[in-house]
Amino acid sequence: MSGQIVDASLVPAPKQRNTDAEKEAIKAGKTAREIWPDEPNKAAQKDTDARWTLKIGGKIRYRPDGTPLPQIALPVFGYKSHIAIDRRFGFIRESAVTSAAQADGRMLSRLVSTENSSSEVWADSAYRSQTNEKWLASRMLASRIHRRKPTGKPMPRHVARANAAKSSIRAHVEHVFAHQKNRFGLFIRTIGLARAEAKLILANIAYNFDRLVFHEHARAMG
Repeated sequence: MSGQIVDASLVPAPKQRNTDAEKEAIKAGKTAREIWPDEPNKAAQKDTDARWTLKIGGKIRYRPDGTPLPQIALPVFGYKSHIAIDRRFGFIRESAVTSAAQADGRMLSRLVSTENSSSEVWADSAYRSQTNEKWLASRMLASRIHRRKPTGKPMPRHVARANAAKSSIRAHVEHVFAHQKNRFGLFIRTIGLARAEAKLILANIAYNFDRLVFHEHARAMG
């Protein structure tokens, strides 16, 4: 299957309007029924699984001295869809759903499969950590994860070139999310992680069907 590519994408949900005390209760892990015991109708409409996060828009660009240019950070409330696709055919092989606040890098071991016929694993720099590198090496998997820019220093040219080469391959997974958002209009209108997971799993299955049709059509035309 020529390796696997891992990435994640934010999926928004309706924003919640809660008091500071209610927010603290949600962070503490209390359920909606525990927070609003006397208001069952209100509790039924409250999503205590979704979270806020900041979405950094666009590619990070740097000044000649190596310092990053300012970027716009947009607050997003909802969930995060994590997927791993095989490089050759583009099918979604593994997936997971978390709150929007979940760190991408912590999901790598859950998404990467050791059954792929190639040992190469691609991902952006959010997945780069000593823990993940050791985990991949222990399973005889070759890391093709982007390297981060050194703090306070310009990006070394050889690292920049290597990252650019990796980007041409890693970009395939971004096409999956673009397809889903443009065709399916992904937005979580249900309440809770379990229902959000069900919706995104169905979106992944639908994408795989579309991908299968693409390959079948290409084979028939060939």
